[in-house]
Amino acid sequence: MKSVAALALIGSAAAFAPAQTGKASTQLNAFESELGVQPPLGFYDPLGLLDDADQDKFDRLRYVEIKHGRISMLAFLGQITTRAGFHLPGSIDTAGDSFDSFPDGFAAIGGPDSIPSAGTGQMLLFVGLLELLVMKDEANGAAPGEFIGDFRNGYIDFGWDSFDEETKLFKRGVELNNGRAAMMGILGLMIHEQLGTDMPIIGQL
Repeated sequence: MKSVAALALIGSAAAFAPAQTGKASTQLNAFESELGVQPPLGFYDPLGLLDDADQDKFDRLRYVEIKHGRISMLAFLGQITTRAGFHLPGSIDTAGDSFDSFPDGFAAIGGPDSIPSAGTGQMLLFVGLLELLVMKDEANGAAPGEFIGDFRNGYIDFGWDSFDEETKLFKRGVELNNGRAAMMGILGLMIHEQLGTDMPIIGQL
C-alpha cells in the first residue's frame, strides 16, 4: 500500500512539472483559449490526450468531460443525501419494500441486501434510453445545441436565453469546474467505501 501511495505522489508531482517545449506544446496552443483553461493550472493535460489532437477530438473529449461531470455531481449529491438519512418516500417495489430499507452506496447494488435485480435492470434501462435518445447534442433536432453538452432539446431553458454571452460563459465554466470537483469527490467516496474506512464528512451531516 505504501508503494502505491508513493507512486501516486510521484504521478501528482509529474503532473505539475513544467511543460516540455517542442511540437506537442505548439500543438496545445490551439486549445489554450478554450473554456476551462484558468489559473492556477492553466492548460492542464498531464496524460497528453490532446497531443497532436484536432478540434474534433477536443470536442469529443470536452463532451465526455461535461457528461461525466454532470453524472458525478448527481452521484456525489446522492451519496451525501442518502448517507445523511434522506431517502425517497414510498416503496421501491410491489412487495412494499421502502427505499430506506436498502443500504447506501455500492451495497445497494452488490450485496446480500441489495436492490432486486429487476429494479437494478429498470434503472439501467432508463439510463440507457436517456443516453441513446435524450442526453445528446443530436437530440436537439430543429433547435441544435448552442454548445457542446447543450441538452435542452429545444424546450428546457430555465432562463438561459435571457443571459448575455459573458454570463453564459461564466456559468458554463462554473458547471465545468464543479463537475471536475465532483469527479474527484465521488471517486474518493467510492474508494473509501471499498477500503472500509469511515467517511467523517458524511457522518457529520
